[in-house]
Amino acid sequence: MLAFLSKLLSACVLLIFSFAPVLAGSTSEEAAKLLPERVGDFRAVGAARPSTDFAERKESYEAETALSRTYSLAGGAKFRVELFKARTDRGAYALFSHEAQKLSAESTRLDQTGTAALINSSGRALIYKGLFFINIFDESLEKNSDKLTAFAKLLAEPLDKGEGEIPVLVKHLPEWEQAQQRAVYALNLSALQEATGSRTVLDAVNFAGGAEAVTATYGSSRLVIIEHTTPQLATENDTRINARINELKNSGQAIPSAYRRVGNYAVFVFDAPDEATAAQLLDKVAYEQVVQWLGSNPRLLERAQREYSETTAGVILSVVKASGLSLLICLGIGGIFGSIIFRRRRAQQTTSEAYSDAGGMLRLNIDEMTPKVDPSRLLGKGDR
Repeated sequence: MLAFLSKLLSACVLLIFSFAPVLAGSTSEEAAKLLPERVGDFRAVGAARPSTDFAERKESYEAETALSRTYSLAGGAKFRVELFKARTDRGAYALFSHEAQKLSAESTRLDQTGTAALINSSGRALIYKGLFFINIFDESLEKNSDKLTAFAKLLAEPLDKGEGEIPVLVKHLPEWEQAQQRAVYALNLSALQEATGSRTVLDAVNFAGGAEAVTATYGSSRLVIIEHTTPQLATENDTRINARINELKNSGQAIPSAYRRVGNYAVFVFDAPDEATAAQLLDKVAYEQVVQWLGSNPRLLERAQREYSETTAGVILSVVKASGLSLLICLGIGGIFGSIIFRRRRAQQTTSEAYSDAGGMLRLNIDEMTPKVDPSRLLGKGDR
């Protein structure tokens, strides 16, 4: 029996080592694709290698691949690239928003570079695109923002853009287009606590079930929105949060300036100057419900019938409008040409002399303006 187990263990070890080169080759191929040898005129210095802080990123931001590589350009430019690939788009954006808060206030947006991108004067660029987050450090002796911008665009261009959107929860922030620059998106409690400055009341929040959060500052106030995936989870967390607030209040510890449950949201306001300001900020948060069927949509036939009816009604209305417009155009053109012809004939009649046998009244002569006289039908002198 012992000999059999020994042989079985040896076979497993050989099997593992036989697949090791394949796995290593797969990793190398992915690294070569994500961080190639050349990026435009920039050439890689050394091979791509695993990033040193991969373990931390993997837990907090759903990262599954972390690579690092350095690029240089003739003339002294040198850029170090940290590339992270997450399992989901939201994980990559969470890491992007977290790192964006570390940039100086002089950071500006990079247009046409990924889904979201920032660059600052100290020689650092951040890019979010699909499953990817890219962190670029300018290690040149002389910082050149134009070269850094060009390099960032070239590096991000071949990457898959995924959904091509930022998480929806970020768009539910009040005045989100301005707040996005200072917002941090989080997928777990530790990342949220780091972004908010370790608020004790947030320890009562359970991120189980795929909850997500976003926080941003509005003046001196900090707004936190936590979205739970179901009403049941939202109710359970709301009960824990209220109990925790009462506990902190009774013990004389700091509590939020305001708290409110809005739909599946748990909304906090911290550091507000007064209650009115906190309440006003809470009032700007509206829960926008999104319904997704986990299986087949039971109302699929009803929806198809409604879409068919709306499409048919639209086609009929378009045909009626086109027919009416065509009729009006035809009548208008006919009226214009008819009026021109009528006026022209009336002018010819006025200037022409026609034979009249009705006491000065014009006799019918539809085809011509003046009557034609057939000499063969006139009576001669002896034909009376």
